[in-house]
Amino acid sequence: MMQISDLPTAYAMVHLPAKVALAVTQKPDGQFNLITIEWFMRTSIQPPMFAISIGHTRYSHDCLEETRFFNLVFPSPMQKALLSLCGSNSGRDIDKFTAGEVKHIPGKLHKLPILTDAIVNFECEVVSQVRSGDHTIYVGQVHYSWQDKEKELFFYPEQG
Repeated sequence: MMQISDLPTAYAMVHLPAKVALAVTQKPDGQFNLITIEWFMRTSIQPPMFAISIGHTRYSHDCLEETRFFNLVFPSPMQKALLSLCGSNSGRDIDKFTAGEVKHIPGKLHKLPILTDAIVNFECEVVSQVRSGDHTIYVGQVHYSWQDKEKELFFYPEQG
């Protein structure tokens, strides 16, 4: 093993293979936004809570600062193209729900969309946050959850 000084390269290495998720937020105009995320974790079993980490330059960060709710969505393999779309475009510039032809129903908590092609959706209310360098970690308490037991969890990127 060698010591390396290129920290960005080292960080990139620990991401493969990575689990990914989507976060749904509400735009200031009342529409909805999606962002592909890798930095998320369960933080409490009782009450159930998840944390997501969003970069300060991301549009979803602006959305979360204004509206304190998000849905954490675990995608199915059929949503691979949506993950790519949401991870490479800003909600400032496009409506990702329209561009990605996202199938959804209104959720119960703050009416954020539940993605019907996903495996699991967790409706969360932000209960705390921590600034972490160039990101903010938002901790959300789960109020409602939705699951499609017929779908398998998606790991991205695919490794051969």
